[in-house]
Amino acid sequence: MIAPQGLTIRQMLQEDVRAAMDRDPAATSRFVVFSTSAGLHAIWFHRLAHHFWTSGHKVTARFVAYWSRAVTGVEIHPAAKIGRRFFIDHGMGVVIGETAEIGDDVMLYHGVTLGGTSLKRVKRHPTLGDRVMVGSGAKILGPVYLAADVKVGANAVVTKDVPAGAIATGIPAKHFFPKPQQNGHKPSDQPEFSEFELLFNDPALFI
Repeated sequence: MIAPQGLTIRQMLQEDVRAAMDRDPAATSRFVVFSTSAGLHAIWFHRLAHHFWTSGHKVTARFVAYWSRAVTGVEIHPAAKIGRRFFIDHGMGVVIGETAEIGDDVMLYHGVTLGGTSLKRVKRHPTLGDRVMVGSGAKILGPVYLAADVKVGANAVVTKDVPAGAIATGIPAKHFFPKPQQNGHKPSDQPEFSEFELLFNDPALFI
């Protein structure tokens, strides 16, 4: 199946476009996003390539992936497993390796690498849980596991597992957890931020 299990191709397209609209403040038109978003086109090409790969047509899958890289600037190995509502903002320079696994509602920015650290034909690429966000230029290397809701800062180099809800920054990356609210309430002098705005509001995430 080209579409994720339980979805028609039309439902998949609608779901992916809606995810892009929700995550990209520059996206003001579904038609424009559908027609011109390299990140969306990359995942659609990948789903076609992955369909061929799992159906035993691996040469065709590699050609589809090659064409996708030429058109979108995003390189995804046909064997990589990617969940629903995946979105790549800007797209250019993203590389996702053969044994990478990505959960639902994951977002990558440009220049992200999900790379391997072994020449053996083993599980050698990262696994990203649901709702992971990876900032521009970040490198996640080896068979590491990023649990659900992890955020990776721009240009970070992650080589170790990151627990759920943590934020990883730096080279090599170290993780920390957002400061808990006091007594279940945020201080009155702090503005209300979404999780993405909060990340961008912290310069340390761009180290």
